Amino acid sequence: MEPTTTIRIELENFMKQNGLNITQFGLVAGINPGTVSGIVTGNRTLSVHQLDRITATLGHPKGHFYKNYIEEFLNTATPNIRRVRPLLYHCAELDMFDCIEQVVNLLMENLAYADALFVIAEDFFKQGKFAASIILYESVAIGEKKQHSERLALCQYRIFMAKQGNDQEINYQAAIHFEDYVERLDDADQLDALKDLANAYLSTRKWNKLDEWTHKLERKAKIQYHLAHSREGKKKRIPKKTNRPLFYYVAYSNLLYACVCEEKGDYEQALKYTYAYADLSWVKENDKEAQHWIQLFKKWAQANIYTNKLLSGDATVIPDYLMLSQSSKDELPITLCNIVEAANRYHFNVDDILQRFELEIAEFIQHRLDTIYILQKTSDLLVLFLHELAKYHLVNSNFTNGFNYLIITLEKSATFNNKTFIIKCVGLFESFKKHATIGTETAYQNIIREVCERN
Repeated sequence: MEPTTTIRIELENFMKQNGLNITQFGLVAGINPGTVSGIVTGNRTLSVHQLDRITATLGHPKGHFYKNYIEEFLNTATPNIRRVRPLLYHCAELDMFDCIEQVVNLLMENLAYADALFVIAEDFFKQGKFAASIILYESVAIGEKKQHSERLALCQYRIFMAKQGNDQEINYQAAIHFEDYVERLDDADQLDALKDLANAYLSTRKWNKLDEWTHKLERKAKIQYHLAHSREGKKKRIPKKTNRPLFYYVAYSNLLYACVCEEKGDYEQALKYTYAYADLSWVKENDKEAQHWIQLFKKWAQANIYTNKLLSGDATVIPDYLMLSQSSKDELPITLCNIVEAANRYHFNVDDILQRFELEIAEFIQHRLDTIYILQKTSDLLVLFLHELAKYHLVNSNFTNGFNYLIITLEKSATFNNKTFIIKCVGLFESFKKHATIGTETAYQNIIREVCERN
């Protein structure tokens, strides 16, 4: 909505209605009377700090006059970045993205502001203000488009990461768009970008893409690791460190390969890759950080060895698998999901396990996680787990629980825009449709109708 009155008019009206002169208003607002006079007469530029004081004094919420401020004070003169910076931060805090776009468009008429906007965008990204950061990164990227610069690639990397959330289609499209920019990043950022890109394809279950980018991650990581520990490489100055030790990226590529093999049902090959990242005796680093990751890989390997044995039909590993996973709250949902998936595949009964962990299952279904990677993994795991639970109960003629989980799976899949599991839910419902109550069928049809309208 466009401003209907100016800041000056509202200020003058307020002073008249309350019988205040310039000096009195200045005292109430905590602003120098000379400054107030200059604002009223139009002879003085208003700072964002002063605007916020005036806004509060007039009884309005913070940000009430920001649209006016942009129109009246920024549009009419060349914007000053020192004056604009606090406005951008305040708008980000208030989710006033339309105002951020207006300010950025004004600034980017002069490409000299690109450096300052990039710094602010990086700050927003670190603070988790992803929507605000995307606006700034996209503007800087447009200015860099013809340069094919590293900063253009870095902007696209940040945009890709900022868009990762619980909508699987958005995650996937952001990953596809980012692919062309990976090679333009410096060596350190490339490894982290390849890892994050692979994680995006893992969470969206794009297995061919995951395999393709895991190959690239492995190749780059091995080259970088060799250079870092060769005589020639040690002589060269390394300008930037990766977020994690170099060996991590080599080991993690084996973990991702194992995921691809597991999805294909090649559990023997998956175990080979798992044993590969379990044995990190080749790692030359021996500091505290290196030891931290080595121990984590060993822990993941131990759990995934049980996973692959279980999914290949060996139910004898379940007690040890559960004992291992109970030491980590984050691992238990994955373990239970794998157990139910194996039960569906090999037709063994796990009713006692589902009853034993009933509270933990309910908690996982309701739990919300906000970090980018955890959110990606959790949304995918949640719908997979719910689908397996629905299938398990329906196959075993527990139709009340089965349809309950199926409806929840469909709701979550629609929320996450997870088309793969929407289709799976439709197939599962149609297979057991004759056992559904009228209420269940109505709930099912309502969700399907919403999905169709959305798409």
